[in-house]
Amino acid sequence: MKFGILINEGPYTHQASDTAFQFVKAALAKGHQIQRVFFYNDGVNNATKLTDPPQDDRNIVNRWSELAKEHKLDLVVCVAAALRRGIREDNLAAGFRISGLGQLIETGIQADRLVTFGD
Repeated sequence: MKFGILINEGPYTHQASDTAFQFVKAALAKGHQIQRVFFYNDGVNNATKLTDPPQDDRNIVNRWSELAKEHKLDLVVCVAAALRRGIREDNLAAGFRISGLGQLIETGIQADRLVTFGD
């Protein structure tokens, strides 16, 4: 099955990003495809390399970057939501790219299921 993933919450605000990350890992382990992970609203905060959690805390941004590199995932950040939150190409974490809502629409069309995490 081919999944599209939509994340609407920031990395440390709610559980949505952690849950989405675990879902994607489990889906890949079971042989499913991830068509795209789209970050929208406060979910774009998952993409900033300026995140610097304490050493004893999980680094959610790095987790996404590493997973994208390992599995060649397409991590897309909504341009309008990103700019509203001060996220630009120069402070984007590795593995993420900025694009428009058309990428979300395309994901919904091409994936068998679009799974949303967060409000």
